Amino acid sequence: MKNFVFSADSHILEPASLYLDNMPASLKQHALHTRLEDDWLIMGTRVKDIYRLRLGKNGERKISAGDRKGVGEIKGRLEDMEIEGIDAEICFPQIGIWMFALDDPEAEMASCQIYNDWNHKFFGDNLNRFVRCGVLPVRDFANTTAELRRLAALGFTAAMLPGAMPEGVAKYNDEAWDPIFRLAGELGVVFVMHTGTGLQSVTSERGPGGAIINYSMQMNDAITSAQYLVAGGVLDRNPQAKVAFIESGASWLTALAERMDEVSVAHAPFVRPKLTRRPSQIIDDQVWASFQHDRACLLSTRLPGGRNVMWASDYPHNEGTFPHSRRITEELFDGIDVGEETKRDVLGYNAARLFRFDPVVATSAGGTG
Repeated sequence: MKNFVFSADSHILEPASLYLDNMPASLKQHALHTRLEDDWLIMGTRVKDIYRLRLGKNGERKISAGDRKGVGEIKGRLEDMEIEGIDAEICFPQIGIWMFALDDPEAEMASCQIYNDWNHKFFGDNLNRFVRCGVLPVRDFANTTAELRRLAALGFTAAMLPGAMPEGVAKYNDEAWDPIFRLAGELGVVFVMHTGTGLQSVTSERGPGGAIINYSMQMNDAITSAQYLVAGGVLDRNPQAKVAFIESGASWLTALAERMDEVSVAHAPFVRPKLTRRPSQIIDDQVWASFQHDRACLLSTRLPGGRNVMWASDYPHNEGTFPHSRRITEELFDGIDVGEETKRDVLGYNAARLFRFDPVVATSAGGTG
């Protein structure tokens, strides 16, 4: 019998001119788009370059697997999901992943609404296969609250916040976040923090080993944000709130839980604020993480802090598992005896419970890949 498989990290490519076409005239200069200059692909706006990618030098493609229909259309996406044996998934933007690099609060709010409205329409007829995930503005918390309420009214169960805090925005240990996390808990909206979001650039090292170092370093942003949310008390004070760290690996959860538990006791006189639960308990209650190949997290699912891990394909990116997801999900547990219940949880049920999604097997038991 085939297990229900949910990818907790996949991507969809918005129409190239989505933001340019829909941004109010007064904010048009802040509309996100890509453009080619010589051998560079540049992501940004008319007034700001955010990200530059050198094309061709090392055989890079403009967009990972950008020639696949499933990157930008539902029919092709469902066909690819059948190949992969993936029954459902949550999708994140390609262009809008840079939303948090916008400096103007009005432009940020307008951009989020443009993407969220497009997302709502794009996935609206296939809610048995996709979890809709919106993007929330963070430059003005009044905008954050307003868009959070609007998304919940539209039936969204997930919304993106930055994985790393943009300059000028309150850190995740600031009490200013409390009303937002409290509201999300009341509305049943999960805050999702995708790797690389909130950064002006994901390239910090250009020397030897840079490609590996830069991608690996992004895991540290998730660790930092998790520490701030747990130790700073925002999650403890708002126990209904839930957060999920995406494409940052998951084995670090138990190590972080153990270390924070240790210091919360050993250095208790210096700990502020005082938490009502152990850090590991807060993580088990309120923190999730996705992974592609991080088998180490499977070894610690029974340890404090380790139970909320979710497999993901990262479709269609190069570091993802497409088109070999069927084989990878079968081999993931080779030599690791966690039991059938944990296996089902990791492959799909943890994500289904988190996003309040009906876990129905929609792909065939056989297939290619």
